[in-house]
Amino acid sequence: MSPSPLLVVEKHGHTALLTIANPPANTWTRDSLAALKDTVAALEADPEIYALVLTGQGDKFFSAGADLKLFADGDKRVATEMTMLFGEAFEALSAFRGVSIAAINGYAMGGGLECALACDLRIAEAQAIMALPEAAVGLLPCAGGTQHLPWLVGEGWAKRMILCGERVDAATALRIGLVEEVVSQGGARDAALALADKVARQSPSSVKACKTLVQRARLAPPAHNLIHERELFIKLFDTEDQQEGVQAFLAKRPPLWKNR
Repeated sequence: MSPSPLLVVEKHGHTALLTIANPPANTWTRDSLAALKDTVAALEADPEIYALVLTGQGDKFFSAGADLKLFADGDKRVATEMTMLFGEAFEALSAFRGVSIAAINGYAMGGGLECALACDLRIAEAQAIMALPEAAVGLLPCAGGTQHLPWLVGEGWAKRMILCGERVDAATALRIGLVEEVVSQGGARDAALALADKVARQSPSSVKACKTLVQRARLAPPAHNLIHERELFIKLFDTEDQQEGVQAFLAKRPPLWKNR
C-alpha cells in the first residue's frame, strides 16, 4: 500500500511504517502530502493497524519540510494550495485513532518538524537537529508549528525556536520535552517500531478513547473534560474489546483484540 513513490508504506504486524522518500532532503510535495492524507485515511479504516511509525529515507534527513523553490516567485495561489495541503495532511495525522510515532533520523526542519509535532510521540537519533526556521525567509510555520510546539516545550522555548530561529540538538530536545527519547544514530526506526509493538498489547478501542481525552486537554480545562472521561469509560462497555480484555486478564492469557 504505497499511494506515491514519495511515501513508502510497509506493514509490520499491527504497525504501519511510513517512510518519506524524496531524497536528498525528503521534502514534502503536493503528491506526498496528498499521499500522507490518503494513507492515514486508509490506515484509519484498517482494523488490523493499531499504530504508525513515520521516518525519513536515508541517514541525514527526517524531512527538510517544503521545497522553498515553490515560493520563490511569491505566487499566493501556490502558497494557499500548499498551506491547505500541509494542514490537511498533518491534521489527519494528528487525528489518527491509533498511536503515531515519529522516528527522527536526522534533520527535521520546518514542515519536517511540524510533521513530527503532529505525531503522538517522537524518538530522535543523537545526531538529529530540529528547527522551525521559516521566519528567517519571511514565512511562518503554517502546518501546526505555532500551536503544537508551545504545548510541548512551553512558550519560552517555542519563541526561541520560532522567533529567534534557534536550532536544537537531540539532547536539548529531550531536555525541553520536544522528544520523548534519544537513541544512537541509526536506531530511531527500530526503537519506534518496538514502542509501537507495545501499543498492540493495548485495546485499540481504549487507545482511541484515551487519545481523544488527552488531546481534548489542550482545548478545555479538566473540569470540562471529566464528564467526557466518564462517558467514554461507559461507552467502552459497548465494545467487544472491553469484554475480551477483562476476561483475558482473569484467565491469565493474552487478549485477542478485535478493534471493535
